[in-house]
Amino acid sequence: MALTYPRDTGMIPVIDIGPLRDGSGAREVGKALHQASQTVGFIYVTNHGIPDDLIKRAHETALAFFRQPEEVKERVAISQSHRGWLQMGGASMGDDMPYDLKESFLWGTEDSAGNTPTEHPLRGANIWPDGVADFRDISNTYFDQAHVVAYDLMRGFALGLGLDENFFLSSPAQPLSRASYVYYPSQPAPSRNDQFGAGPHTDFGVLTVLYQDAIGGLQVQDMAGSWIDAPPMDGTLVINVGDLLERWTGGAYRSTPHRVINESGHERLSLVLAYDPGPDTIIDAHQVLGTTAAPVEEPISCGDYLVRRFERAFAYRRTQQ
Repeated sequence: MALTYPRDTGMIPVIDIGPLRDGSGAREVGKALHQASQTVGFIYVTNHGIPDDLIKRAHETALAFFRQPEEVKERVAISQSHRGWLQMGGASMGDDMPYDLKESFLWGTEDSAGNTPTEHPLRGANIWPDGVADFRDISNTYFDQAHVVAYDLMRGFALGLGLDENFFLSSPAQPLSRASYVYYPSQPAPSRNDQFGAGPHTDFGVLTVLYQDAIGGLQVQDMAGSWIDAPPMDGTLVINVGDLLERWTGGAYRSTPHRVINESGHERLSLVLAYDPGPDTIIDAHQVLGTTAAPVEEPISCGDYLVRRFERAFAYRRTQQ
Protein backbone atom coordinates (compact mmCIF):
# COMPACT_ATOMS: atom_id res chain seq x y z
CA MET A 1 0.00 0.00 0.00
CA ALA A 2 1.55 3.29 -1.11
CA LEU A 3 1.17 6.37 1.04
CA THR A 4 -0.91 9.14 -0.50
CA TYR A 5 -0.20 12.83 0.08
CA PRO A 6 -3.19 14.96 -0.95
CA ARG A 7 -2.21 18.49 -1.81
CA ASP A 8 -4.09 19.96 1.16
CA THR A 9 -2.16 17.85 3.69
CA GLY A 10 1.34 18.65 2.45
CA MET A 11 3.78 16.21 3.99
CA ILE A 12 1.20 14.38 6.13
CA PRO A 13 0.13 11.11 4.48
CA VAL A 14 -3.35 9.58 4.32
CA ILE A 15 -3.72 5.85 4.99
CA ASP A 16 -6.83 3.75 4.48
CA ILE A 17 -6.94 1.43 7.50
CA GLY A 18 -9.95 -0.51 6.28
CA PRO A 19 -7.78 -3.45 5.12
CA LEU A 20 -6.18 -3.52 8.58
CA ARG A 21 -9.54 -3.60 10.30
CA ASP A 22 -11.04 -6.36 8.15
CA GLY A 23 -7.81 -8.37 7.73
CA SER A 24 -7.71 -8.14 3.95
CA GLY A 25 -4.42 -6.21 3.85
CA ALA A 26 -3.17 -5.85 7.42
CA ARG A 27 0.53 -6.23 6.63
CA GLU A 28 0.36 -3.72 3.78
CA VAL A 29 -1.26 -1.17 6.07
CA GLY A 30 1.37 -1.99 8.71
CA LYS A 31 4.12 -1.19 6.23
CA ALA A 32 2.49 2.14 5.39
CA LEU A 33 2.13 3.04 9.08
CA HIS A 34 5.76 2.07 9.59
CA GLN A 35 6.96 4.31 6.77
CA ALA A 36 4.92 7.30 7.92
CA SER A 37 5.96 6.94 11.56
CA GLN A 38 9.66 7.13 10.72
CA THR A 39 9.28 10.56 9.16
CA VAL A 40 6.51 12.96 10.08
CA GLY A 41 4.92 10.86 12.84
CA PHE A 42 1.48 12.25 11.92
CA ILE A 43 -1.05 10.40 9.76
CA TYR A 44 -4.59 10.95 8.52
CA VAL A 45 -6.55 7.69 8.54
CA THR A 46 -9.71 6.88 6.62
CA ASN A 47 -12.19 4.02 7.07
CA HIS A 48 -11.52 4.14 10.81
CA GLY A 49 -14.91 2.75 11.80
CA ILE A 50 -16.27 5.45 14.14
CA PRO A 51 -19.74 6.39 12.87
CA ASP A 52 -20.16 9.96 11.67
CA ASP A 53 -23.31 10.29 13.78
CA LEU A 54 -21.44 9.40 16.97
CA ILE A 55 -18.74 11.97 16.22
CA LYS A 56 -21.42 14.60 15.57
CA ARG A 57 -23.24 13.81 18.82
CA ALA A 58 -20.02 13.84 20.86
CA HIS A 59 -19.04 17.17 19.31
CA GLU A 60 -22.41 18.76 20.06
CA THR A 61 -22.51 17.35 23.58
CA ALA A 62 -19.03 18.64 24.39
CA LEU A 63 -19.80 22.12 23.09
CA ALA A 64 -22.96 22.22 25.22
CA PHE A 65 -20.82 21.48 28.28
CA PHE A 66 -18.14 24.09 27.57
CA ARG A 67 -20.68 26.81 26.79
CA GLN A 68 -22.03 26.64 30.35
CA PRO A 69 -21.05 29.26 32.94
CA GLU A 70 -17.74 28.65 34.69
CA GLU A 71 -19.42 28.17 38.06
CA VAL A 72 -21.38 25.24 36.60
CA LYS A 73 -18.28 23.60 35.14
CA GLU A 74 -16.48 24.02 38.46
CA ARG A 75 -18.83 21.43 39.96
CA VAL A 76 -16.89 18.79 38.03
CA ALA A 77 -13.42 20.34 38.50
CA ILE A 78 -10.40 18.18 37.80
CA SER A 79 -9.56 15.50 40.36
CA GLN A 80 -6.13 14.29 41.40
CA SER A 81 -6.71 11.21 39.24
CA HIS A 82 -7.05 13.46 36.17
CA ARG A 83 -10.81 13.28 35.70
CA GLY A 84 -13.21 16.15 35.11
CA TRP A 85 -12.97 19.75 33.90
CA LEU A 86 -9.56 21.37 33.53
CA GLN A 87 -10.05 25.11 33.39
CA MET A 88 -8.25 27.66 31.27
CA GLY A 89 -4.75 28.04 32.68
CA GLY A 90 -4.56 24.47 33.92
CA ALA A 91 -2.01 23.23 31.40
CA SER A 92 1.29 24.50 30.06
CA MET A 93 3.39 22.72 27.46
CA GLY A 94 6.71 24.11 28.66
CA ASP A 95 8.29 25.37 31.86
CA ASP A 96 8.88 28.85 30.47
CA MET A 97 5.71 29.14 28.39
CA PRO A 98 2.39 30.82 29.21
CA TYR A 99 -0.57 28.58 29.88
CA ASP A 100 -2.57 27.18 26.98
CA LEU A 101 -5.73 28.99 25.82
CA LYS A 102 -7.96 25.95 26.14
CA GLU A 103 -10.25 24.05 28.47
CA SER A 104 -10.57 20.27 28.68
CA PHE A 105 -12.92 17.65 30.03
CA LEU A 106 -11.24 14.30 30.79
CA TRP A 107 -12.46 10.82 31.54
CA GLY A 108 -11.34 7.20 31.44
CA THR A 109 -12.74 3.74 30.99
CA GLU A 110 -15.68 2.56 33.06
CA ASP A 111 -17.88 -0.52 32.86
CA SER A 112 -21.64 -0.64 32.37
CA ALA A 113 -22.16 -0.30 36.12
CA GLY A 114 -20.00 2.82 36.27
CA ASN A 115 -17.05 1.13 37.95
CA THR A 116 -13.54 2.36 37.17
CA PRO A 117 -10.06 1.00 37.96
CA THR A 118 -8.38 2.83 40.85
CA GLU A 119 -5.02 1.08 41.31
CA HIS A 120 -2.88 3.83 39.74
CA PRO A 121 -2.54 7.58 40.44
CA LEU A 122 -3.87 8.38 36.95
CA ARG A 123 -6.96 6.26 37.40
CA GLY A 124 -10.09 7.02 39.36
CA ALA A 125 -13.79 7.65 39.25
CA ASN A 126 -15.06 9.69 36.36
CA ILE A 127 -16.79 12.95 37.30
CA TRP A 128 -19.82 13.51 35.10
CA PRO A 129 -21.75 16.76 34.68
CA ASP A 130 -25.49 16.52 35.18
CA GLY A 131 -26.62 19.47 33.09
CA VAL A 132 -26.03 18.09 29.56
CA ALA A 133 -28.33 15.38 28.25
CA ASP A 134 -26.72 11.98 27.53
CA PHE A 135 -23.25 13.37 28.22
CA ARG A 136 -22.05 10.24 30.03
CA ASP A 137 -23.45 7.69 27.57
CA ILE A 138 -22.21 9.52 24.48
CA SER A 139 -18.77 10.11 25.97
CA ASN A 140 -18.33 6.49 27.02
CA THR A 141 -19.48 5.24 23.63
CA TYR A 142 -16.98 7.51 21.90
CA PHE A 143 -14.20 6.36 24.23
CA ASP A 144 -14.92 2.72 23.41
CA GLN A 145 -15.05 3.31 19.66
CA ALA A 146 -11.87 5.39 19.59
CA HIS A 147 -10.17 2.69 21.66
CA VAL A 148 -10.98 0.12 18.97
CA VAL A 149 -9.22 2.39 16.46
CA ALA A 150 -6.18 2.57 18.76
CA TYR A 151 -6.08 -1.21 19.11
CA ASP A 152 -6.26 -1.64 15.35
CA LEU A 153 -3.44 0.83 14.84
CA MET A 154 -1.23 -0.78 17.47
CA ARG A 155 -1.66 -4.09 15.65
CA GLY A 156 -0.63 -2.32 12.46
CA PHE A 157 2.45 -0.75 14.04
CA ALA A 158 3.52 -4.15 15.35
CA LEU A 159 3.18 -5.71 11.91
CA GLY A 160 5.13 -2.83 10.40
CA LEU A 161 7.98 -3.59 12.79
CA GLY A 162 7.94 -7.29 11.92
CA LEU A 163 6.50 -8.25 15.33
CA ASP A 164 3.54 -10.37 16.32
CA GLU A 165 0.46 -8.26 15.72
CA ASN A 166 -0.49 -8.36 19.41
CA PHE A 167 2.96 -7.33 20.67
CA PHE A 168 1.83 -3.90 21.88
CA LEU A 169 -1.45 -5.27 23.24
CA SER A 170 -0.08 -8.05 25.43
CA SER A 171 -0.56 -6.35 28.82
CA PRO A 172 -3.27 -8.14 30.82
CA ALA A 173 -4.11 -4.95 32.72
CA GLN A 174 -6.66 -2.48 31.46
CA PRO A 175 -5.09 0.29 29.37
CA LEU A 176 -4.19 3.55 31.08
CA SER A 177 -5.83 5.52 28.27
CA ARG A 178 -7.61 8.85 28.77
CA ALA A 179 -10.12 10.62 26.60
CA SER A 180 -10.72 14.34 26.49
CA TYR A 181 -12.84 16.99 24.89
CA VAL A 182 -10.58 19.98 24.24
CA TYR A 183 -12.16 23.38 23.74
CA TYR A 184 -10.36 26.37 22.23
CA PRO A 185 -12.11 29.74 22.27
CA SER A 186 -11.26 32.01 19.40
CA GLN A 187 -7.75 33.25 20.09
CA PRO A 188 -7.17 37.00 19.83
CA ALA A 189 -4.07 38.29 18.14
CA PRO A 190 -1.31 37.16 20.51
CA SER A 191 0.30 39.77 22.71
CA ARG A 192 3.43 37.62 22.70
CA ASN A 193 4.70 35.21 20.09
CA ASP A 194 4.68 32.20 22.41
CA GLN A 195 0.96 32.35 23.27
CA PHE A 196 -0.99 29.45 21.80
CA GLY A 197 -4.19 27.49 22.05
CA ALA A 198 -1.82 24.60 22.74
CA GLY A 199 1.86 25.44 22.85
CA PRO A 200 4.45 23.44 20.91
CA HIS A 201 4.70 19.99 22.46
CA THR A 202 4.94 16.30 21.87
CA ASP A 203 2.33 13.96 23.33
CA PHE A 204 3.35 12.07 26.46
CA GLY A 205 1.99 8.62 25.77
CA VAL A 206 2.01 5.93 23.12
CA LEU A 207 -0.56 7.04 20.56
CA THR A 208 -3.06 9.87 20.06
CA VAL A 209 -6.31 9.44 18.14
CA LEU A 210 -7.75 12.86 17.27
CA TYR A 211 -10.91 14.13 15.65
CA GLN A 212 -10.56 17.81 14.83
CA ASP A 213 -13.56 19.82 13.76
CA ALA A 214 -13.76 21.97 10.63
CA ILE A 215 -12.21 25.10 12.17
CA GLY A 216 -8.53 24.21 11.76
CA GLY A 217 -5.55 25.52 13.68
CA LEU A 218 -3.48 22.36 14.17
CA GLN A 219 0.12 22.72 13.01
CA VAL A 220 2.89 20.14 12.82
CA GLN A 221 6.63 20.73 12.78
CA ASP A 222 8.30 19.12 9.79
CA MET A 223 11.74 17.54 9.86
CA ALA A 224 13.33 20.81 8.78
CA GLY A 225 11.81 22.63 11.76
CA SER A 226 9.13 24.54 9.83
CA TRP A 227 5.50 24.65 10.96
CA ILE A 228 2.94 23.32 8.49
CA ASP A 229 -0.84 23.21 8.71
CA ALA A 230 -2.65 19.94 9.37
CA PRO A 231 -6.03 21.02 8.01
CA PRO A 232 -9.27 19.16 8.73
CA MET A 233 -10.19 16.49 6.18
CA ASP A 234 -13.72 15.07 6.04
CA GLY A 235 -13.99 11.45 7.11
CA THR A 236 -10.54 11.25 8.69
CA LEU A 237 -8.95 11.02 12.09
CA VAL A 238 -5.49 12.38 12.81
CA ILE A 239 -3.11 9.90 14.42
CA ASN A 240 0.23 10.77 15.94
CA VAL A 241 3.06 8.90 17.59
CA GLY A 242 3.67 9.85 21.22
CA ASP A 243 6.85 10.01 23.27
CA LEU A 244 6.37 6.54 24.76
CA LEU A 245 6.07 4.89 21.35
CA GLU A 246 9.20 6.72 20.20
CA ARG A 247 10.95 5.42 23.31
CA TRP A 248 9.53 1.91 22.87
CA THR A 249 10.87 1.76 19.31
CA GLY A 250 14.29 3.17 20.19
CA GLY A 251 13.62 6.31 18.19
CA ALA A 252 12.56 4.46 15.03
CA TYR A 253 9.16 6.12 15.26
CA ARG A 254 9.05 9.89 15.63
CA SER A 255 7.04 11.82 18.20
CA THR A 256 6.53 15.08 16.36
CA PRO A 257 6.12 18.55 17.90
CA HIS A 258 2.78 20.17 17.16
CA ARG A 259 0.73 23.14 18.33
CA VAL A 260 -2.69 24.78 17.98
CA ILE A 261 -3.37 28.40 17.05
CA ASN A 262 -7.06 29.26 16.77
CA GLU A 263 -7.32 32.64 15.07
CA SER A 264 -10.45 31.65 13.13
CA GLY A 265 -12.86 33.89 15.01
CA HIS A 266 -14.79 30.76 16.02
CA GLU A 267 -14.65 28.29 18.88
CA ARG A 268 -12.81 25.05 18.11
CA LEU A 269 -13.25 21.57 19.57
CA SER A 270 -11.23 18.36 19.40
CA LEU A 271 -12.13 14.84 20.52
CA VAL A 272 -9.01 13.12 21.79
CA LEU A 273 -8.07 9.62 22.88
CA ALA A 274 -4.62 9.23 24.42
CA TYR A 275 -3.92 5.50 24.17
CA ASP A 276 -1.55 3.87 26.65
CA PRO A 277 -1.24 0.23 27.75
CA GLY A 278 -1.61 -1.08 31.31
CA PRO A 279 0.41 0.90 33.88
CA ASP A 280 2.78 -2.00 34.64
CA THR A 281 3.73 -2.45 30.98
CA ILE A 282 7.51 -2.11 30.64
CA ILE A 283 8.57 0.22 27.88
CA ASP A 284 11.83 -1.34 26.70
CA ALA A 285 13.16 -0.79 23.19
CA HIS A 286 15.19 -3.97 23.37
CA GLN A 287 11.90 -5.87 23.25
CA VAL A 288 11.33 -4.32 19.82
CA LEU A 289 14.84 -4.03 18.41
CA GLY A 290 16.56 -7.00 20.06
CA THR A 291 19.16 -7.15 22.79
CA THR A 292 22.02 -6.28 20.44
CA ALA A 293 20.50 -2.95 19.43
CA ALA A 294 22.38 0.30 19.96
CA PRO A 295 22.04 1.90 23.40
CA VAL A 296 18.49 2.98 24.15
CA GLU A 297 16.78 4.66 27.08
CA GLU A 298 16.40 2.65 30.27
CA PRO A 299 13.26 0.52 30.62
CA ILE A 300 10.45 2.18 32.55
CA SER A 301 6.87 1.28 33.29
CA CYS A 302 4.18 3.11 31.38
CA GLY A 303 2.56 4.22 34.63
CA ASP A 304 5.71 5.65 36.19
CA TYR A 305 6.62 7.53 33.03
CA LEU A 306 3.22 9.18 32.69
CA VAL A 307 3.09 10.26 36.34
CA ARG A 308 6.44 12.05 35.90
CA ARG A 309 5.22 13.88 32.82
CA PHE A 310 1.87 14.84 34.36
CA GLU A 311 3.57 16.35 37.43
CA ARG A 312 5.36 18.84 35.19
CA ALA A 313 2.55 19.72 32.80
CA PHE A 314 -0.52 20.26 34.97
CA ALA A 315 -0.76 22.98 37.60
CA TYR A 316 -3.42 21.20 39.68
CA ARG A 317 -1.01 18.33 40.39
CA ARG A 318 1.48 20.74 41.92
CA THR A 319 -1.05 22.64 44.06
CA GLN A 320 -3.00 19.67 45.43
CA GLN A 321 -0.03 17.71 46.79
